[in-house]
Amino acid sequence: MDTLSIPKLGSIHGSLALPGSKSLTNRALLLSALARGTTTLHNVLRSDDTERMLEALRALGVKLELDGTNVQVTGLDGAFDHQGEALTLFLGNAGTVMRPLTAALALSCGKFVLTGEERMCQRPIGPLVEGLKSLGLQINYLNNDGYPPLEIVGGQVDCHELAIPGDTSSQFITALLLAAPLAGGLTIKVSGELISKPYVDMTLRLMARFGVEVKREGWHRFTVGASGYVAPATFLVEGDASAATYFLAAAAIGGEITLEGLGAHSVQGDAAFAQVLAQMGAEVTVDAHQVTVRKAPHGLKGIDIDMNDMPDAAMTLVPLALFTQGPVVVRNIASWRVKETDRIAALSTEMRKLGVKVECGADFIAVDARTRNQDIPTFATYNDHRMAMALSLCAFDRPIVIAEPQCTHKTYPNFFKDFLSRCTQA
Repeated sequence: MDTLSIPKLGSIHGSLALPGSKSLTNRALLLSALARGTTTLHNVLRSDDTERMLEALRALGVKLELDGTNVQVTGLDGAFDHQGEALTLFLGNAGTVMRPLTAALALSCGKFVLTGEERMCQRPIGPLVEGLKSLGLQINYLNNDGYPPLEIVGGQVDCHELAIPGDTSSQFITALLLAAPLAGGLTIKVSGELISKPYVDMTLRLMARFGVEVKREGWHRFTVGASGYVAPATFLVEGDASAATYFLAAAAIGGEITLEGLGAHSVQGDAAFAQVLAQMGAEVTVDAHQVTVRKAPHGLKGIDIDMNDMPDAAMTLVPLALFTQGPVVVRNIASWRVKETDRIAALSTEMRKLGVKVECGADFIAVDARTRNQDIPTFATYNDHRMAMALSLCAFDRPIVIAEPQCTHKTYPNFFKDFLSRCTQA
C-alpha cells in the first residue's frame, strides 16, 4: 500500500494559480465537440477524469489538438456518428463523463457500450436512463438494472418532454440539458427537490456561452429549444472551486492564502465556500479574479449548516471540526452516499480514528472534537480523491498518514505538491 506521511503542520502561506475546474472542463469539452466551429479551451484540467473525456471524444471522431492546458476542439456541428460495431468506452469513475455521454450518445448515430471502474458500476444511473427511455430511446443495462455498464443504440426521440427525479444527482439533469439540442429541443420536468442546484446553474450558464438559451421555471421545469451549439472561439476554464476549499480552510486554521483564477463572478457553486469560512470567523476577501483567506483572528466557530448546494465543498468542513470552538454539523448531504464512495460512512470512520465524537445519519454528519486521542492515524482514502484532500487538513492537529495518495489524480494530480509546498511544519 502506498502511503504519504505528513508531519504536523503549523500554517499555510503564499498564492496559487488554481488548476481548471473538473466540472467546467468536462462540460466545455463536450459542448465544444457538439458545436459548430472550433473552440480553444484554456486552463483545461488535466486529470484522470478529464482524460477519460478526452479519450472518449477522440474515439468518437472528434479532432483535438492539445498543448498543455490548452485544447483546440473542432466541433461536429451536432451529434456523434459512429459506424460499424459497437464502440466500447471505458470511463473510469468519472460521473461527469458517464452521465452526459449517456444522454448525448443515446441521441447520436451508432451503437455504444459505456463502462467503467467497479465503483462507477455501483453508482446509480437509472433515473437518467429511464428518462431517456421514456423518450423512445434504446438503452439496456448489461449487468444490474439501474447501473452501468450500458448498451446504447443511438436514435431519435418519439416525444420532447420527460420527467426525472431531482433528489439523486444533479448530473442527471445536467446530462439531459446538455444533450437536449440533439433531440431537437426538450422540456424537462423535475419531480421532488432538485439537489446541488448550483451545478445545474453552471450548466445553464455554460450552454448560454455556447449559444443555447434555456427557459427555466423555478427548479422544476426546463425548456431547451432546437437550436444547436455554436463555438465561442475561446473559453477560459475557471480555477477549480472545489479544490480551492482545502487551501482556504487551511488558511482559516492558520496563515493566509491567495488563490488566483476564482473570483466574485464565478459560475461554480463551491466558490461560496469562502463565505462559509467567513461565517465561522475567518477573514475573507474576494476580488474579480482571486480570493484571499486569513486565519480567524478570534478562532473558528462551530457551525450547523445545510450544504445541499455544495456537497463536494461540504466535506472540507468535517476535519475543520478539529479547530473550531464548537461542533460542526453538516446537513442535507444524502448525495454523499452515491459518490466515489459512501462519503458519510467513510468520513465518519476515519474521523473516529482521532478519538472525536462523530454522529451520522442518512443525510448528515456531526463532529464534536472537544475530546480526542493523541494517535497518529493512517487514513484510508477509499479510492476517493476528496477523502484524501479533505483529511490532509487533520495534519494541522497532528502528524498523519494518507493511504493511496495517488487517488487525487482523479481531479488534482499535483495536490499534495501544491499543498505541502505552501505549508510550514509546526
